[in-house]
Amino acid sequence: MTIKTVQDYISAGETPEILFWVGCAGSYDERAQRVSKAFASILEKAQVKFAILGIEEGCTGDPAKRAGNEFLFQMQALQNIQVMNAYGVKRIVTACPHCFNTLKNEYPALGGVYEVVHHTQLINELLETGRLAIEGGAFKGKKITYHDSCYLGRANRIYEAPRMVIEKLDADLVEMKRCKTNGLCCGAGGAQMFKEAEHGNKEVNVERTEDVIATGAEIVAVNCPFCNTMIKDGTKHFEKEDQIQVLDIAELVNQSI
Repeated sequence: MTIKTVQDYISAGETPEILFWVGCAGSYDERAQRVSKAFASILEKAQVKFAILGIEEGCTGDPAKRAGNEFLFQMQALQNIQVMNAYGVKRIVTACPHCFNTLKNEYPALGGVYEVVHHTQLINELLETGRLAIEGGAFKGKKITYHDSCYLGRANRIYEAPRMVIEKLDADLVEMKRCKTNGLCCGAGGAQMFKEAEHGNKEVNVERTEDVIATGAEIVAVNCPFCNTMIKDGTKHFEKEDQIQVLDIAELVNQSI
């Protein structure tokens, strides 16, 4: 699969329908790269004219801002805004809720005003409008639980789109005792992903994985590269990585179309 950059489209005198913001994890983390590829495959199958920024994409600045470095955040954000505004970017999709929240809620104040959607919303939109159809029963009857990431769930109140996608897989969706507005963090947010945990008697991701195990699900559907890593580490902690798969919603859908 050859993915075009915005520059490729501009050079050909065309405009992409949507910009796929890949994000740092989706670009450099080996596990998250598989999610990026799965999502790009979905967009291609749905015949969506999408582009990436490629080497012109920089970090949104989310980790810097959460860690308290507002100056670095603004430097990173303004650089991205300058690039996107020069290209006339209107609509952005990203598979990372951290990027999603920053682009949607924090870039407008710095001059970056775009329509920003999360990949679970776009996948649901493509299924609802008939541009994408789920065929076969790759996950039919499978017991799947869904983890609400903090930035998609409580921060932006997007609960239904991911669940609607899972239901279209004909899977058996079982909710954790803490879900939706009462969901529990995976333990990686607020730049915690990049530092050692404070002293305590239990890691947050271990606590969250206990919720997963209690559902009896064979698959945990996630929507965030950080959650993916943390919950996978949780299943390893309980030596259940062979019994419980951690898959992004894009991977579930890509295997079903």
